[in-house]
Amino acid sequence: MKRFLISLPVMAVLASGCQDPDKNPPSNGGSTPELPAELTVQWQPIDNSVGSWKFFRSEFTLENKGPRELGNKGWKLYFSIIRRALNEGEGDETGIQNLTAQGLKLSKGDAAGSGDYYVLEPLPDFKPLAVGDKRVISVLFQDWAILKTDAPAGFHITFEGEGFDPKVAFAVQSTVKIDPNDPKQTTRWEGDVMPVQNPALRYDENPSQQDLDLAGRLLPTPRTVEAGAGQVTLRGGTVIGYPSALKNEAAYLSSALGDVLAGTVSTQVASGNEQISLSIDANLDIDGDGARDAEGYVLDVKDGKVAIKGADAAGVFYGIQTLRQLVPVEAYTAAAQIAQRRPELTLPEVHISDKPGFVYRGMALDVARHFQTKETVKKLLDVLAHYKINKFHFRLTDDEGWRLEIPGIPELTSYGARRGFDPAESEMLHAGLGSSNDLGGDDFVSLKPGSQKLANGNETWPVFQGFETATLNFVGKGSGFYTTKDFEEILAYATERHIDVIPEVDVPGHARAAVMAMEYRYRKYKDSDPTKATEYRLRDPQDTSKHKSVQEYTDNFLNPCMDSTYAFLTKVANELKARYDAVPGARLMAIHGGGDELPNPASNVWWTDSPLCKSNAETKNLTDTQLFNHFFTKWSQIIQKTGTKMTGWDDIIHYGLQLDGFIPMPWSNVWGWGREDDAYKYANQGYQVILSHSTNLYMDLAYNKDPDEPGYYWANFVDEKKTFEYRPFDIYANATHDRMGNPLAPSAMEGKVRLTEVGRKNILGMHGLLFGENLKSEGVLEYLAFPKMLGVAERAWNPELPPVSEMPALWGRFTNSLGQYVLPRLGAYRAVDLRDEIPNGVGVNYRIPLPGARIIDGKLNANVRYPGFAVEYSTNGGSSWKVYSAPVPVSGKVLLRTRASDGRYSRVAELN
Repeated sequence: MKRFLISLPVMAVLASGCQDPDKNPPSNGGSTPELPAELTVQWQPIDNSVGSWKFFRSEFTLENKGPRELGNKGWKLYFSIIRRALNEGEGDETGIQNLTAQGLKLSKGDAAGSGDYYVLEPLPDFKPLAVGDKRVISVLFQDWAILKTDAPAGFHITFEGEGFDPKVAFAVQSTVKIDPNDPKQTTRWEGDVMPVQNPALRYDENPSQQDLDLAGRLLPTPRTVEAGAGQVTLRGGTVIGYPSALKNEAAYLSSALGDVLAGTVSTQVASGNEQISLSIDANLDIDGDGARDAEGYVLDVKDGKVAIKGADAAGVFYGIQTLRQLVPVEAYTAAAQIAQRRPELTLPEVHISDKPGFVYRGMALDVARHFQTKETVKKLLDVLAHYKINKFHFRLTDDEGWRLEIPGIPELTSYGARRGFDPAESEMLHAGLGSSNDLGGDDFVSLKPGSQKLANGNETWPVFQGFETATLNFVGKGSGFYTTKDFEEILAYATERHIDVIPEVDVPGHARAAVMAMEYRYRKYKDSDPTKATEYRLRDPQDTSKHKSVQEYTDNFLNPCMDSTYAFLTKVANELKARYDAVPGARLMAIHGGGDELPNPASNVWWTDSPLCKSNAETKNLTDTQLFNHFFTKWSQIIQKTGTKMTGWDDIIHYGLQLDGFIPMPWSNVWGWGREDDAYKYANQGYQVILSHSTNLYMDLAYNKDPDEPGYYWANFVDEKKTFEYRPFDIYANATHDRMGNPLAPSAMEGKVRLTEVGRKNILGMHGLLFGENLKSEGVLEYLAFPKMLGVAERAWNPELPPVSEMPALWGRFTNSLGQYVLPRLGAYRAVDLRDEIPNGVGVNYRIPLPGARIIDGKLNANVRYPGFAVEYSTNGGSSWKVYSAPVPVSGKVLLRTRASDGRYSRVAELN
């Protein structure tokens, strides 16, 4: 079998002591002595079935390539892995963790023993590894590993003595392989019946090509589309007329048309003679029920003119987005090169009337685990606006990073926004999730690859159409933050596109970056200014409570019994409010207060061993869950004092707390875990609810069971079919299989709460959620978000669905729309950039699906998930490729790939 390998050569410096010119200089700025050894490490999961499926066996194969032996002291190899290493002696009859016998010790890599950071080091009886020798080390980890993103990452090594600075580590490059045909590597446990993706499965699932009417070419689908027989042509010199209230929308449309049309497009206050007119009808009633339809619009293209009328400015803006989608695909693909813009655009005559089904149509982005630049966020916002998304849930804080400057508390970003090699965490957070400060310096990791190509093994530049080796080799912004100016720019950009930004401050768990930053602040001021030192402290230093989060953190809680905790939260909330106040038109709809994933109180102690909790008159007699409720009562009051509402994960109300005005986001609906109906319970009780279900809406989950698909899979595998077929008002219809691929009987959801008519009205909407553990580049972000987010956009605008029996036809129409119209435009998409804020803003790295294929009667039969995309095949190992058009005789190994209209390719699939 092919093995799951991680090759980790330590990049030795030249004998003269000069550094490799392709590597970054030492982060501490000093010279580097010759490294003692060029070490290669291979990591390989051997068998997921050991330990009664509770843990898996892996092997580290160490190879010494010289120049000297690797001895029994003086080196430490650090890395991150999301799986917990079993303790020494832990296991059962099929396997025991026994590193001592192998002369090694594996432990947490940081002084706090908290998180995903590990270190492997020799014991005195470790047999030195001679030059040219290899040694296999057996290590057990909890659960299983079936995707390459499960692999350890961010390897770095330290050496003692010989002039080495103990504060500087040296990067160790890595690769990974998994054999998709080995069930020991791809089966999670004996109940996992989900097949690994292959060409035959895809061939059987892929839809056939079909012609689409005009409505089928638009996304989200408008409610009424009446196509005419003629056309309207736009040329240079086009004028857009607008009333004063729509000046911004007119400017946006002018810029958008200018990106695809050669010649001038100007705007003016409406006189009645313009070719394009924008207007507002405050009483616009799309569905005829006698009530105004907010965000609704009417678009008319006829008699040589274009008219967009909205119930409000947002409605006009959405009419503009539909108008942009009427522009021929070919015009967009040509305009990807600005000099190739068409001199005229021909639009079909049409009458469209439309309105959204949900008032909340959103996307959540986590920038705490891996930072994304403001340019990346702005480009994303513009793409989201194009598909009529109107809410952006911005997850700014978590254990691994705090990403927003808070005036008056500089330590939150000077310390809490930095990761690197600092096991004592005296200056920054320890490296985590396999990354520190990307490929740059200032993180005490030297000799990192100097480019993404080098990080990728120096073979090819990563294209992020699936897993890339570079993501194991320090690619990923573990450090970074938004200044107040940056954040205000993002707010202004979103507001211009009718998107409300909802900032998240996740507390009291998931708060390690803040807690550690405030400990750093305490150390900085404790001698010179004790009052300042404790002003915002978040931890009781005498607290002996023991708990461990899902992510292995043991010290990531705010203490709910300290006045300084609430002083901190008040300061943060007020500074958030100040950012919105500084941006005209920006609306602080809500602050997300976090609240998720405190470990099970039955086996963890949250705060009841805190002396400060025991001595506080308000809290001394409270249990942990009562302390939790006490905390959120006060946190909600702090948020409400800013003039807005609190939203948050539904965990906040799991322990009986009733919060007026609270907007829960129920997420943990994994089929069979018991919380499938939480969202409907809350809606029926009177809460306004934002659907956030992990089974269908968590876009950071891998597309499918393929080792090369990046992402997690704890709740489900999630692709664009999961988002498109999601049923907001009957999620149980989506419960067809459990997360291991086993069919679920309809009776599995019997007894679950159903939505009442009142509850149905309390569903504000839904969003796609993209958590950031694996978002190590803009390319990965876009790959995981698109086309999944397109399914979210369609369903949030049109939440009503036909009977399940009619869904295959609807899915076929959707995939044809993606292949023939939507994705070709997205591949050439140019962000509407009125102020030159987004360099290189053309094209989105959406996922290109692998082809489906079977050999039938000796002939290759192939198809594709999005009809309209091209399939190419090779019978000579990839030396040359042919376009597939009809069944063709083949023999031996056949390689296949999908080509998108923008010239990009999917990964290569192999068919034997």
